[in-house]
Amino acid sequence: MSNKLWRVFAVGIIALIFSSGKIDESLEVADPLSTTDSMAQINWVDSVFNSLTLDERLGQLFMIAAYSNKDQKHVDEISNLVKTENLGGLIFFQGGPDRQARLTNYYQAQSKTPLFIAMDAEWGISMRLDSVPDFPKAMTLGAVQDEELVYKMGKEMARQFKELGMHINFAPVVDVNSNPENPVIGYRAFGGNREVVTKHAVSYMKGLQENGVIANAKHFPGHGDTEADSHYSLPVIKNPEQRIWDVDLYPYQELFKENLMSVMVAHLNVPSLDDTGNIPTSLSKKVVTDLLQKRMNFQGLIFTDALNMKGVAVANAPGEVDLKALLAGNDVLLYSQDVPKAKALIKNAVTEGKITEKEIDRRVKKILRAKYWAGLNEYKPIDTYKLVERLDTPETETIIEELYADAMTVAVNKNDLLPFQFLDLTSFASLSIGDEGKDFQKYLSKYTKFDHFSIEKASNETTHYNTIKQLEDYDVVVVGLMGLTNSPKRNFGISPSDIQLIKDLAKRQKVVTVLFGNAYAAQQLEGIGNVVFAYENTPATQKLAPQILFGARAAKGILPVTVNGEFSHGVGGYLAPANRLSYGTPESVGIDGKILDKIDAVAEKAIRIQATPGANVLVVKDGKVVFERSYGKLEYKSSPNMNSETVFDLASITKVLATTQAVMFLESRGELDMGNYLQDYLPELKGTNKGKLILSDVMAHEAGLVAFIPYYARTVEAGQWRGDYYKPAPSPGFSRAVSNDMYGMDALRDSIWHWTVDSKITPIPRGASKHAYVYSDLTMYLMQAVVERIVNQPMEDFLDQNFYGPLGLNTMTFNPAMKMPIDNIAPTENDITFRKRQVQGYVHDPGAAMFGGVAGHAGLFGKANDLAVMMQMMLNGGSYGNVNLINPETVNKFTKNQSRQSRRGWGWDKPDTQAGKGGSAGDLAPKSTFGHTGFTGTCVWADPENNLIYVFLSNRVYPDATNTKLLKEGIRTDIHDIIYEAMGKK
Repeated sequence: MSNKLWRVFAVGIIALIFSSGKIDESLEVADPLSTTDSMAQINWVDSVFNSLTLDERLGQLFMIAAYSNKDQKHVDEISNLVKTENLGGLIFFQGGPDRQARLTNYYQAQSKTPLFIAMDAEWGISMRLDSVPDFPKAMTLGAVQDEELVYKMGKEMARQFKELGMHINFAPVVDVNSNPENPVIGYRAFGGNREVVTKHAVSYMKGLQENGVIANAKHFPGHGDTEADSHYSLPVIKNPEQRIWDVDLYPYQELFKENLMSVMVAHLNVPSLDDTGNIPTSLSKKVVTDLLQKRMNFQGLIFTDALNMKGVAVANAPGEVDLKALLAGNDVLLYSQDVPKAKALIKNAVTEGKITEKEIDRRVKKILRAKYWAGLNEYKPIDTYKLVERLDTPETETIIEELYADAMTVAVNKNDLLPFQFLDLTSFASLSIGDEGKDFQKYLSKYTKFDHFSIEKASNETTHYNTIKQLEDYDVVVVGLMGLTNSPKRNFGISPSDIQLIKDLAKRQKVVTVLFGNAYAAQQLEGIGNVVFAYENTPATQKLAPQILFGARAAKGILPVTVNGEFSHGVGGYLAPANRLSYGTPESVGIDGKILDKIDAVAEKAIRIQATPGANVLVVKDGKVVFERSYGKLEYKSSPNMNSETVFDLASITKVLATTQAVMFLESRGELDMGNYLQDYLPELKGTNKGKLILSDVMAHEAGLVAFIPYYARTVEAGQWRGDYYKPAPSPGFSRAVSNDMYGMDALRDSIWHWTVDSKITPIPRGASKHAYVYSDLTMYLMQAVVERIVNQPMEDFLDQNFYGPLGLNTMTFNPAMKMPIDNIAPTENDITFRKRQVQGYVHDPGAAMFGGVAGHAGLFGKANDLAVMMQMMLNGGSYGNVNLINPETVNKFTKNQSRQSRRGWGWDKPDTQAGKGGSAGDLAPKSTFGHTGFTGTCVWADPENNLIYVFLSNRVYPDATNTKLLKEGIRTDIHDIIYEAMGKK
């Protein structure tokens, strides 16, 4: 007989043995408890069953509550019941992973029959345990359109369950939440539409069961249309039977077809299904046996809801309620309050003929069959070594991130305000109500300049008035509505006065409200500005919501419930992204985060050997920031820590993120030709040795220019400033800030220009057709002049208007000491040679400082995120945030190798041309990589082949610029190579 025929035959035998009633042909479903090795399953079941006494068999019908955060008395009570009553299983509630695992091993070791270990973990084990992350709640999942993501969540939950030695998850909730006033289901349901609930429940269930954990659909026959909580009373559902079949039972019918293994019966009173007084459905034979098992032909395990709930316990004593539930047709009596009493009553019922021993045996064997399916025939104790680490993996965090991101729902978007555009022309503020919203504010600020405000819930009229006055001059106010509850009777924790505040703001300016909580709370937001549903207030949603608002991610969520006329089921949908940086986990883009963690050791080594006081490292893959960490302090001595907002002197990175950007911009528009001479744009250079230098040679450092000129040396005498060049305070003719309390003469820039023009040109080597490669700062003094002549404005203004402003880079700037608090700007050198002071907030390079802080080769400051945006714009082919700045062809020309003598592009540095050598980049970087390093201890690299960006910022010149340990120890290049290792490159 073939394996396939044998399995069909075996399943038929099992169905005959364990069938509980006649089959309704219209609802015929398979036996979900059957395994592929059916005969082995039968043999094990029979072996275990035959080893048990009647009393021990009865014990298999019970599962009691266990906690891992209670005292020894509780442990002893559970242990005693396990040993004396041969319990079927335990359902764990509050506690911790390690403690629960050790108790599980302890209880299992004492049990004659392997215990079922279960948990009510609708949104994962964090619902009950500390130290583990939350998965999204069901209503949030209902907004997710990608069912594969819901499956992945179920699969990951199953992995966690198995790590903890658990076998049953009392999930998913399949109630169709058709009543917005429902006090107990609400956010626990996937939605108010039966199809939405069903498709999400099927994916969740399959994720669990296809990975070895029994799923449990609840709360049969449907708890979605109630206004009472069965934990505290017995809800009455007055809907007619046909409506219950059409709505509430629909998910169950579909789940049965997909081999759902278990169902939980709720404590409800449904007269249309059983009009016998106020009988709870969990105690109703008409519901549990006639409807569920006979009419719907369900052959899986049937659990009661917890028997301590007042919906059933008020009118039924412990033990007695267990018997009634068993007589109704339930297989497993959950959260029994008195197992010995219940057993005694069941034995009496057998004697009295209320239930046969044969029927009890059938149910016990059914439970044992499920235990075989769950692997308890080969029970192994839990390995507790590094258990918490195994539970919360990077993959876990990635799935959570993806689910929350896909749930974000843009419900109202008037005049296509979202995603935000025209960042340089718009003033933004945020207002967090009910929570400080620190992560929300932090990530909003990653996209543009924001001023942030927060108030408590239900603040008084004076606070609201002052808030309106503070916000009145902003174009856009983003409101984070937080601190919500899930109670319909209490307006979900929203104060009417707070809603009025949002209304008042919306009358004056553009308002976007992000609802961080229960979707039903939106009933109070109807007609008020723009609305985005985040569904929950978690660190993940606070980080993701700004990404949706600015188009770093597409909005995909669809509202899964109907709240009112404006917010009805189906609102939302796809909102295209705006090509801005997003933020997420390394694993979400295929990078091994554990290998990336090796960066920590390299950065910490740099600090330990005093190669630099501190550093920031940032990695972007596929347009997503996946690593952003800060190390050390601003100074070696006690000082503030480096953080993601620390602004650094970028030194020679100015060449590529300032001057070269402007040159590429102009070349893209035909206003500059790289084949032209300098004198074509700067006629005053005609007749000088600079006039006929070709722009392409200048940008490739092959124009014969000297490496640098120590301009400052001409302005000092006997180690001191010359008074005809500098003053300690601004005065007529001396307004150019060189450092704090040091002002250069206004004509100093002209002097530097003349010294540059008058500098020598090295001759072309004999036999060569062009000048030798010499890396020179003078290239960018000259190109800055070309840019400013063409655009007829200072380069810093041009860059701010065309690049930094439109891209939202408010901290990428020149002369930051004049524009922002100095305490978050990394200090550079204690300049004892020239300025005689500690330099902070002013450019480190002496020539750039004398030039007014804005020079083509140095002077630009920024934070790591600013550099990442600029480099992503380059990888995008010259566009970012729907702003087109440079033609892709121009990007390609400038960033490819443009020399036969060196590795250089036009302006850009590149890896060493020799195979296996990276030069200033890591050895593993492809030759297509482009970027630059900076004298202050910085670098930035972009890899178009792998869509990768690496940013390293430090202040290694503090306090002494002669400190070269960073370079000698290969800190920057080692980190670059670690990134490639994390991508699997060797």
